[in-house]
Amino acid sequence: MSPSMFVTPAIRVQCRMALSSLVLFGTSTWTYEGWKGEVYKQNYPKGRFKQDCLAEYARYEHEGAPLFRTVGFDFSFYGPPSTKQLEHYASLLPEGFEACAKVWEDITIPVFPPGLRYRSKAGPNPRFLDADYFLEQVLPPFEHAFEAHTGPFIFEFQRTGLEPATFLPKLDAFLARLPTKFKYAIEVRNPAVLGSEYRRVLEAHGVSHVYNHLYGMPTLALHHEKLEQQFTASFILLRLLTPRDKKYHEAVKAYEPYDKLVRPLPEMREAAVRLVTQAVEERRRAYALVNNRSEGHAPGTVKAIHDMLVHHETVPDAM
Repeated sequence: MSPSMFVTPAIRVQCRMALSSLVLFGTSTWTYEGWKGEVYKQNYPKGRFKQDCLAEYARYEHEGAPLFRTVGFDFSFYGPPSTKQLEHYASLLPEGFEACAKVWEDITIPVFPPGLRYRSKAGPNPRFLDADYFLEQVLPPFEHAFEAHTGPFIFEFQRTGLEPATFLPKLDAFLARLPTKFKYAIEVRNPAVLGSEYRRVLEAHGVSHVYNHLYGMPTLALHHEKLEQQFTASFILLRLLTPRDKKYHEAVKAYEPYDKLVRPLPEMREAAVRLVTQAVEERRRAYALVNNRSEGHAPGTVKAIHDMLVHHETVPDAM
């Protein structure tokens, strides 16, 4: 058992005291009609809910304090946001609130598959891990309009085209080009990538691994085991996305309209608590993003994990 995973009473107090400053809870995105009446109680003009509800999201309280101090920008995976769009979101957010933005898929997909979605792009992607393209096409709007609210950029890599022998050297060279004033996190969806060489690359650049709970990926505990029980940056990032036994479309069908918890996942929650506890013990910031597709209702999952940390309903022992 790793000493850092053993929680003594003294560490319990430390975790409780540090929770508000080091642990940032949020959801993968925020514009869900199923949350109306709970997270959202305002009446919005027609067509304005999705544009303006982020302010109410950031004010939503649990146990007398704002529950959400971060949020995922999933939409930025499909194209970088404009300066105007980020200026609007910045105007809705309180000081200290950070967004974790996915990076445009044009930089993270090695080969575009054939089909209607990509059309003429189908084939090898010349912009894959192109640092200049990131610096020119993705980063500027965040620098100009959103820097105070910019949390870790998430680079999401799908399962195909990620052979470690070729992917890791490219990733290493790419990360070396990124400005160090921002935070970065790598999400891989091919378990074969996880291991000591992958950990070494991330650690060399102060970049975090994304602990994703997802169909086709190992347990969160096994993620950490494959990374030798060590974090690679000054922060960690968890994304609790789907049950490990449900594909995305299956989870959508089972859980819509996302207005209640349907299937709690105790193992996922407990592993998340252990990872966050270790991060806090080591004075690292912990970002935890929850998707509706994980248990049916992301705010409910966030509240449950929050309460486990604060009230110590479970005692982390070993991964």
